[in-house]
Amino acid sequence: MANEGILTPEAPASPELETLRRIERRVLWLATRIIDHANRERPKADGLKVGGHQASSASMVSLMTALYLHDLRAEDLVSVKPHASPVLHAIEYLLGRLERRYLTTLRELGGLQPYPSRSKDPFPVDYSTGSVGVGSAAPLFGALADRYVGAHFGSATGGRFISLLGDAELDEGNLWEAVLEPQTRGLGNALWLVDLNRQSLDRVVPVIKAGALEHQFEAAGWQVLELKYGRRLREAFARDGGELLRRRIDEMPNQLYQSLFGASEEVVVEALLGDLPATERRRLGDLLAGYRGEAGSLIQDLGGHDLADILDALASARARADRPTIVFAYTIKGYRLPIAGRPLNHSMLLNGEQIDGLRGELGLTPETEWEAFPPESPEGRACHEARARLERTPRPSPARVVVPASLSARDPEVAVTQEVVGRVLLDLSRIEGLAERVVTVSPDVSVSTNLGGWINKVGVFGAEEEPAYEGAEASPLAWRVTPRGRHIELGISEMNLFLALGQLGLTREYQREQLFPIGALYDPFVARGLDALIYGLYSGSRFVVLGTPSGISLSREGGAHQSTITPSIGLELPGLAYAEPTYARETEWLLLDGLRRLQEPDGESLYLRLTTKPVAQGPFADLCARRGDEAVRADVLAGAYWLREVEPGPDTVVLATCGAMTPEVLVAAELLEAEEGVAAGVLCLSSPDRIYRDWRARRLTHLDDLSASRELSQLERIVPPALRTLPIVTVHDGASHALAFLGGCLGTRVVPLGVDCFGQAGDLASVYEAHDLSPGAIATAALVALEP
Repeated sequence: MANEGILTPEAPASPELETLRRIERRVLWLATRIIDHANRERPKADGLKVGGHQASSASMVSLMTALYLHDLRAEDLVSVKPHASPVLHAIEYLLGRLERRYLTTLRELGGLQPYPSRSKDPFPVDYSTGSVGVGSAAPLFGALADRYVGAHFGSATGGRFISLLGDAELDEGNLWEAVLEPQTRGLGNALWLVDLNRQSLDRVVPVIKAGALEHQFEAAGWQVLELKYGRRLREAFARDGGELLRRRIDEMPNQLYQSLFGASEEVVVEALLGDLPATERRRLGDLLAGYRGEAGSLIQDLGGHDLADILDALASARARADRPTIVFAYTIKGYRLPIAGRPLNHSMLLNGEQIDGLRGELGLTPETEWEAFPPESPEGRACHEARARLERTPRPSPARVVVPASLSARDPEVAVTQEVVGRVLLDLSRIEGLAERVVTVSPDVSVSTNLGGWINKVGVFGAEEEPAYEGAEASPLAWRVTPRGRHIELGISEMNLFLALGQLGLTREYQREQLFPIGALYDPFVARGLDALIYGLYSGSRFVVLGTPSGISLSREGGAHQSTITPSIGLELPGLAYAEPTYARETEWLLLDGLRRLQEPDGESLYLRLTTKPVAQGPFADLCARRGDEAVRADVLAGAYWLREVEPGPDTVVLATCGAMTPEVLVAAELLEAEEGVAAGVLCLSSPDRIYRDWRARRLTHLDDLSASRELSQLERIVPPALRTLPIVTVHDGASHALAFLGGCLGTRVVPLGVDCFGQAGDLASVYEAHDLSPGAIATAALVALEP
């Protein structure tokens, strides 16, 4: 650990430090004023508090000023602590990369976002943050993606992946999952800067855990640097009685220490002297007498606000390339503000009088408060130099990779959609130009999700080649780890899986290399990584998720492994197309089309919900023989197709389904016809998501122009008006509401069947019967739907 604070040759000389300090003060003012204006001065029609975090921003001002104005390079990518977004806004403005007009638009529609956003902010942002811990961990997997691209294509950025995070974020479990992941070891271009202000949202943290945290990071192979005390305090420690001062501060309860910020000189001195024995009390008193009138400011001299120390730490981090670096920078929440250190200052806002006082203290007026530095001033030149250094050279987008529409016209007698994907991947491994850009990721479930054949063909990715050991029995899986492998095996962490997929899906932008990331996990555990999945989609990343096996069709595993809500996740998440195929070629077409769409300007990610249930392929083969592959394929990709067509009539019903339930629905249709004289059409929703979104988009055309003509949606095309009055029974291996939207779309009554309670283990037929998903139960629901 380091806390020497000695300037390295790379650090600026004293006049430059003074320039940085003046910039630091202006950044503090602008960040504080941006929040203040949004809350006190901007008109609010709704009467709601705008919000913002002046104290959390203030604690980051020194770190971010040093980073952006001196250390950062164009090739570096930065994730900024969510509550410090106004500091980022202030710096971007001073660098000339954010227009002045945006400074008064914090939390306004089309304005500056509350937390850094790649997709919503009016200036380029490297990493979205907001969900505490997730945006901080993302750069670590960005460094992993950079390592992967560098090993395969020689196109690594050459930069660092930096996280600026608060100490309270280290309570988030996902950060430790990321730190302990073997694939993130040795990532020397990863840097974390921790704003150790010892306060969380609700309180002053009673126990300082920095020592324990530092040891944990060291054990995980990180370089650990500590910026605890600033130069003034270190000079005081070196004087007679200084060891007593340090001991008193080190041992002082955090709540007491924080309470001294803003306290009178007498209170500070008495707290430091405390119950020391007379001799020690006299020695420490003599030392403090030399700082008469300055004891309060002295104890606030922390390393996280010492610009020279910060620059030294950044230089040390840059010099160490064999492992990640974390810097614990002790700071003050509300640094240089009247609310510094107050227990409930997290969302506390300065009042008008306090703002006026801060403005005057910094030498500004209401007329000059929003101004940037004059270009000819030392501060203006420093900002200009920083902007020039951070300017990124535009690079062309990667060439489009051709993805075939289909790979095979064969229809096996029986197929399992999970196994089909494994075969498709093996076929893709033989296509030059595409195969080398497909990368699979799995959290220790590669074999059980049928990635074995692909792994045998392409190998496993690792920073270094590892020896292969043969066991006593031959294994069907050849686990060859090399830097050229194209499968990334992670530990059991769905959060890590989705963070890795999200970063691999951004290499098109960051490294200008097109990858096709495909992640496989057990479908029940999609929810366990949901925060990271949402983060990746919100960041604009593109990837494929294979959720398998799914539903109560995984009958022998019981309720803990029977996913029921994942279709709702797929339907409701933006930037993600959810599909649930039944048949082999249907699965192949959807996966290939999903890979193609990853490259489209308006493309999106794909979520395939798969199963281990064997399904006879005859009905789909017959359909393709009747209609032709291209016609069926077009309907499959649009989201729905008729597997069993029907004509309108009085005793006619539509059975709508997808995935594993299709065989039961077909049997129910035959039962209805044979035993009840009821004609039943079977509508397969290959992608309920695409069907609903397409229908909604077409219907909403008239919101902007009531006279505009409206194209028919796919649902309206395949269900003509004569069939739209027929009752519908929806059947799904998931929550019943997931397909119930069909009734609203078509304007008819619907009886939804699905899984609306936790399941249990059993044979498939018994489990289906228990949830009213057997062919008999489906037929009975159809009769109910036909009742007047």
